[in-house]
Amino acid sequence: MSDINRDDVRAAVGAGMISEAQAASLLALSDARRGTREHMTGLDEPFELFRGFNEIFIVVGLVVLYAGWLGITGVSIFSSVDQQWSFSIFGLISMLATGILARYFTIRRRMVAPSIALSIMFGLGALQFGAGLGFILGTSSVLTQALAAAIATLFLGVYYVIFRVPFSIALLALGVFATCFALFSLNGATDPNFQDLFLLTADGPFAILTIGLGIVGLIIALRFDMSDPHRITRRSASGFWLHVVAAPAIVNTVALTLFQAQSITAQIVLILFISLMALFAVIIDRRSFLVSGVGYVVALSLTVMEGGAFAAILLLGLGLVLLGAYWEVLRGSLMKQLPDFPGKDRLPPWALMSNESTS
Repeated sequence: MSDINRDDVRAAVGAGMISEAQAASLLALSDARRGTREHMTGLDEPFELFRGFNEIFIVVGLVVLYAGWLGITGVSIFSSVDQQWSFSIFGLISMLATGILARYFTIRRRMVAPSIALSIMFGLGALQFGAGLGFILGTSSVLTQALAAAIATLFLGVYYVIFRVPFSIALLALGVFATCFALFSLNGATDPNFQDLFLLTADGPFAILTIGLGIVGLIIALRFDMSDPHRITRRSASGFWLHVVAAPAIVNTVALTLFQAQSITAQIVLILFISLMALFAVIIDRRSFLVSGVGYVVALSLTVMEGGAFAAILLLGLGLVLLGAYWEVLRGSLMKQLPDFPGKDRLPPWALMSNESTS
């Protein structure tokens, strides 16, 4: 079956089969599905934090407005207060005000940066509201943390359903992590430090929980990606932000555990693991998965290995530069060589990128 081109659409308008408005909508959809990836020429995956400086201007205004609100009320999630009812009530008011602003800037104006800022403010308000309920009920510190995280996660889920802000799903994922960690602490596990969250050899279940939740997040992110292989809708953007959360949870846990082993075998396994993650990122066409994971690996290596990490970081940086320069060529060749597997036909197209690189 041959593709319908613009001349066919114009002929359909001339024959009275469709209106000019319908033709314009059809051509816009066609351009979005095909042209988006053609214009990227296989060199970029869609990523957008703002669409113009006016959005930055509005974000600055929102931050100043929020700071003024915190100053007037005198309470926030970062402060301890004696007036427990006001703590929770002010959090609820913050959520309601944020929702009203999001109705304008997110639903009506469809602005990116203000939507991200408002989702963060909404999450802080929900966290404050949940913590306030814990204070009112007189719960323990750990139970208050679990209650605040659970309520914030629940409200962020509602926020995502209503406003469909892709960034808010990253906050939602972080809320799930925080809730699970707090619940495990509630069941008697020792409060973890930062390394306990990623070190499989540490006491407690937190590292296993981290990598488990990371895998779940990765699966959900892949479902978002496969439902929008051309990456032109908010489902793909939601998948992007889930990858940003899931990748560090998976990569950091393995990397820090191998770093602590401090053996040649562990270093070889780490190199193989990073290489495997790089191939996986190429297959799913998600640079964000690799960058977010590797970025934390570099930070961890500096913390754990100190000066001895610079040689490894140098080689890692060289690998990333080469991978970025030849990403589309490598992906086109790799996908052609791989046998068919479930979901392969729902991954982002690769024939186009391969053809362009060889022409």
